[in-house]
Amino acid sequence: MSTTTVSSIESSELKDRIVRFQKVRDDIVAQVRRVIVGQDEVIEQVMIALFVGGHCLITGLPGTAKTLLVRTLAQALGLEFRRIQFTPDLMPSDITGTDIIEEDPTTGRRTWTFVPGPIFANVLLADEINRTPPKTQSALLEAMQELSCTVRGNHYKIRPPFFVLATQNPIELEGTYPLPEAQLDRFIFNTLLDYLSADHEMQVLGLTTTTHQAQVEAVTNAEEILDFQQVVRMVPIADSVARYAVDLVRATRATDAAAPDFIKKYVNFGASVRAAQFLVLASKARALMRHRYHVSFEDVIALMRPILRHRILLNFQAESDRLTQDDILKKLLEAMPAPKA
Repeated sequence: MSTTTVSSIESSELKDRIVRFQKVRDDIVAQVRRVIVGQDEVIEQVMIALFVGGHCLITGLPGTAKTLLVRTLAQALGLEFRRIQFTPDLMPSDITGTDIIEEDPTTGRRTWTFVPGPIFANVLLADEINRTPPKTQSALLEAMQELSCTVRGNHYKIRPPFFVLATQNPIELEGTYPLPEAQLDRFIFNTLLDYLSADHEMQVLGLTTTTHQAQVEAVTNAEEILDFQQVVRMVPIADSVARYAVDLVRATRATDAAAPDFIKKYVNFGASVRAAQFLVLASKARALMRHRYHVSFEDVIALMRPILRHRILLNFQAESDRLTQDDILKKLLEAMPAPKA
């Protein structure tokens, strides 16, 4: 009797948490829509990254509202927000913080005092992250993976939730530095922002060239975000769907026996096991955001390209044939369609 009662209470509590998750998701979208026009897929991917505790790299040309999107999301989430404008002369200590010497005016004694940098926040906007050299870019690595940073041998913890939402301009533009592969692998998504349609651009003009000022209200808090991350991990996934995700990731490796011939021809290095982990976690969040309680093949297929596009390294043959990572991943999906239900 007691076991049944406890089980029913747990089921009721879980149902309430799921209902709250879905309401907050809808409320966040409504708040973001006050400022951001279009870009439905981009907004969904950034929110998935937040709900699974990951980081997101947003790639787009100047003027595509990358910075505005991140700032608006942070306001809707009710989290502590910091922004770093990456420049060629930015130093690692400008990100992590540094120790300074302070003198006690009464005793004259000097002591080291740590001054935290902007990395100690909930949402960190790394604006134009590819405009600073790799040494400074790497200052984020420990924080993104371990939720901590080390300064002069001292270890400092970062209070969760912690999200790095980085923006970058395409590396073909002058004065940019490609991100190291080790850092790219820490981002759950490489989300691409494209130009808006003509109708959406007309809406942007209506929002930005008049006296209209949109106000974004916080609809959640840090504690709820952490709870939502646990709820997402409870979403069940069938072995067949998980296996399909693993097979897709393994097929990007030219050294794998099951890899298609075009992978062996064009790909130098494929995705790591971290890609499979992120693909499953993100699919769970997408399913829950769409009011489903299990992961489908559709979720895996929809998220496969933004999760894998920055994790495969193409060779000179692919460059010669003018193929991109998205071209390769599209061919992979055609070669490995999802099993029929």
